[in-house]
Amino acid sequence: MFNPAQSSTYSNLTCDSAQCSQLTSATGNPPRCAATTCVYGIQYGDQSFSKGFYGKERLTLTPTDVFDNFFFGCGQDNDGLFGGAAGLLGLGRNQISLVSQTSTKYGRLFSYCLPPTSSSTGYLSFGSGATSSTKFTPLYPNSQNPSFYFIELTGISVGGQKLAISPAVFSTAGTIIDSGTVITRLPPTAYSSLRSTFRQMMSQYPMAQPLSLLDTCYDFSKYSSVSIPKISLFFGGGTEVSLDVAGTVYGSKSQLCLAFAGNSDDGDVAIFGNRQQVTFAVVYDDAGKRLGFGQGGCS
Repeated sequence: MFNPAQSSTYSNLTCDSAQCSQLTSATGNPPRCAATTCVYGIQYGDQSFSKGFYGKERLTLTPTDVFDNFFFGCGQDNDGLFGGAAGLLGLGRNQISLVSQTSTKYGRLFSYCLPPTSSSTGYLSFGSGATSSTKFTPLYPNSQNPSFYFIELTGISVGGQKLAISPAVFSTAGTIIDSGTVITRLPPTAYSSLRSTFRQMMSQYPMAQPLSLLDTCYDFSKYSSVSIPKISLFFGGGTEVSLDVAGTVYGSKSQLCLAFAGNSDDGDVAIFGNRQQVTFAVVYDDAGKRLGFGQGGCS
């Protein structure tokens, strides 16, 4: 755990600093003051939250990659579904994310691969990541949500069958990619079509009880092998992302569920979650305004 009292290079930021005023666009909440010290507060979609002092410190990522005056939140009250994590790494598009603060070195380029199991190994890399096999789709700005990475979801196929979903369903509110959201959220019209086709192709297997927000689950406890239809997502620029089976289903053998959920309204922003990103080398080239997917990034 970081103890600022033991650091000779840490200092709190004041309420009247320019950096303190940037918290509103980055967190969605205006900063507060404790005496003259800038105080941040942020809450996430799962109701987890963090509150604390906004400060600056020398950040050392490698022996040669050192960043003075790195701004970050020093959490004093953190609660929710953080598990054993010691903190959160901000990789958004706002001015105070790690991506922006290290842009002179890494050029707003980073990549990661999320492994399919806890016993597998993934990675996070800054300044590199794309290969000759990486397929790119455009990234778009959004003035109402400037921190998010917006992409254009255009269609879905199940078992090689393209679903009859109007592109307008996806374009109403747009789609973001988010490494912090587990399950992909789709417009209800799109999810209904996906669920119906998936259930039809899985009709030979017995269904199980829903698992939280996952409503299409199966009991495979009496089967030595099963056949899961391949799901592909289509993005702007004609990019097709064929999901790994670990990105298609979630749960245990007796309750294995389709790893997608529907939003409450077609007007809600769709989210391409981290479960669907597993095993891909996901490349964020924000300077180049593009997002890349490379198959077999980790296993």
